[in-house]
Amino acid sequence: MPTLLLIDDDEALAPPLAAYLQRFGFALVAAHRPSEGLARLARGDIDAVILDVMLPEMDGFETLRRIRQTSAVPVLMLTARGELSDRVVGLESGADDYLPKPFEPRELAARLQTILRRARSATAGAQWHFDRLVIDTDRREVARDGEVLPLTGTEYELLCLLAREPQKVFSRDDILNRLRGTDADLHSRAVDILVSRLRRKLEPLDPIKTLRNAGYALALPRLP
Repeated sequence: MPTLLLIDDDEALAPPLAAYLQRFGFALVAAHRPSEGLARLARGDIDAVILDVMLPEMDGFETLRRIRQTSAVPVLMLTARGELSDRVVGLESGADDYLPKPFEPRELAARLQTILRRARSATAGAQWHFDRLVIDTDRREVARDGEVLPLTGTEYELLCLLAREPQKVFSRDDILNRLRGTDADLHSRAVDILVSRLRRKLEPLDPIKTLRNAGYALALPRLP
């Protein structure tokens, strides 16, 4: 049973949400302060994090940055207003998904199922070799010149999407729909942010090319 960590200072939220998510095969543990959540995450056995933006001690964006210093665990952020600025900051900080408050528990469950399925969807036993870059889909690792890169689940899936068909151009809509598995209320800016994050982590390599008004492609041939 996947274990979810809820970091939210609303103490009334966790009990009914835990009962509801149990119907979908999830176990939920709660932390009401970021420091408690980070400590619980460090203990291990957490499959995904549900992270509120408005928190004591530090906001959700800073909490996410600290999570990303040590972990690539999938993170779904809860934004009180659902404003574009909150979504952009969350994506830039390494969030895998976001959901505006108030939310429908069924939608939350569906989004959690999607990001967890995406995190486990690698093709077992395969290694894809490119110049200075190796993607190990069994270990879900990407190595540049032998150094394993700290990619989030969404960054990894984006790279795999491009790497499956090198040189093929994927439009922003293609990328959004393939990664989410559904037509969601996202925008092309989210893809640009995701590509920018991935590019920074691949540096000094620059394998992802932008084709104006078309999309993105991996400009590396696959090696035997």
